[in-house]
Amino acid sequence: MQRHLNPLLFPILFFGLAILAGAAFLRLDVSTTGDGISWVNALFTATSATCVTGLAVVDTGTAFTRFGQGVILVLIQVGGLGIMTLASLALFLMRRRVSLFDRIAVGQNLLHDASFNLGRFLVSVVVLTLAVEVAGAILLRLLLADDISAYSALFHSVSAFCNAGFSLYPDSLSRWQDNLPVNLVFICLIVLGGIGFSVLVESGAWLARLCRRRHGRPRLTWYTRVVLSTSALLIVGGALALLFSEHVGYRRPVAFRTALITSLFQSVTCRTAGFNTVDIGSMTDVSLLIMMFLMWIGGAPGSTAGGIKVTTLRVVAAFFRGRTLGRRQSVIGTIAAGRGTVNRALVLVLFSMVTIALAVLVLLVTEGGDIPHSASRGLFLEIAFEVVSALGTTGLSTGLTPGLTVAGKYIIMILMFIGRLGPLIFIAVLQEFQKEEIVFRPEGDLLIG
Repeated sequence: MQRHLNPLLFPILFFGLAILAGAAFLRLDVSTTGDGISWVNALFTATSATCVTGLAVVDTGTAFTRFGQGVILVLIQVGGLGIMTLASLALFLMRRRVSLFDRIAVGQNLLHDASFNLGRFLVSVVVLTLAVEVAGAILLRLLLADDISAYSALFHSVSAFCNAGFSLYPDSLSRWQDNLPVNLVFICLIVLGGIGFSVLVESGAWLARLCRRRHGRPRLTWYTRVVLSTSALLIVGGALALLFSEHVGYRRPVAFRTALITSLFQSVTCRTAGFNTVDIGSMTDVSLLIMMFLMWIGGAPGSTAGGIKVTTLRVVAAFFRGRTLGRRQSVIGTIAAGRGTVNRALVLVLFSMVTIALAVLVLLVTEGGDIPHSASRGLFLEIAFEVVSALGTTGLSTGLTPGLTVAGKYIIMILMFIGRLGPLIFIAVLQEFQKEEIVFRPEGDLLIG
């Protein structure tokens, strides 16, 4: 009897093997400067790069040689392309009502629809990704001809599009805090990587049709409109919130132009990119809470970004709005989200919140369980920020990462892995095992609240 490997194991094996191979390469003498790095730090760096997170226990620009940096760059590209391909493929299949559990494995007969060509689909993802990354590198090289090499421009372009957040500079991108063109290039790369392959393709086709319009005005699909509108709302809303929390009414001696640029950039990079142009550890507690919310939301399905995704936010918001107004449906725009979609969104939010709570509890034990509260003020917020950043595969940190204990590093590694693959697999399992009930039990009322 022929046995088949569970399709859900493919992404786990793919990322797991990539992480182990990357850690082995990073441990080589040719990869590091000085005395090298430990296995734990090599594994942490490989996990962060493959899961396109950006959390670092050592400085990428000084701890690794050009070869080691190249290994990290390859891991970022493999991780970004891998999750973008798998998630885009999953989204494509689910939108055509094909079982993700049975069809996710690359190489099988994925669809009975003859119009779908898997090879062409995968090539399109790779070509589009490489084209955007090369274009970003060229723009950075032209704008910073005296400050950045061609290699560094390519490294940062790939890291930005893949929402990885790895930088070759110890202060990330702070040196270009006031440079609006450079900030805009990074913002565009991060946003393009964070909205997803299908949205990129459809938006490009929409713009092309709009330019050569002859009869009527082309329309984007409901899904694309939801992704773009929600992303824009979070970027603008996050920028205004950070501008207020950091500069309005506070003692920040910063010009308004600089404040506006940094607020916009931090709002975008919280959508799981991980770069920063300001010192995260010096920001206000209000700003950190705002950033935690943005990191938790993340980007769009089928993208290089992590988080619970912008579509999940819109579905949950529509659910609560509908129930508040006494509606039976969760309406977004002119269309209502299906009951199955609403249930998966609610369960995913609960799954994420429980994971965050448990991880914070464990890290409080490993990183300061024997320290009294009077001597550890601020540690709780720093740990919570680190946990959300890891689970959302963002990579921002208040400075806690390098000082983590060995146990703490393993916890963060697990969170990065879950954040990269967990939601996709979790929803796939739910889809497979959810069945329509044919027996209904009697209902009763309980006192609530």
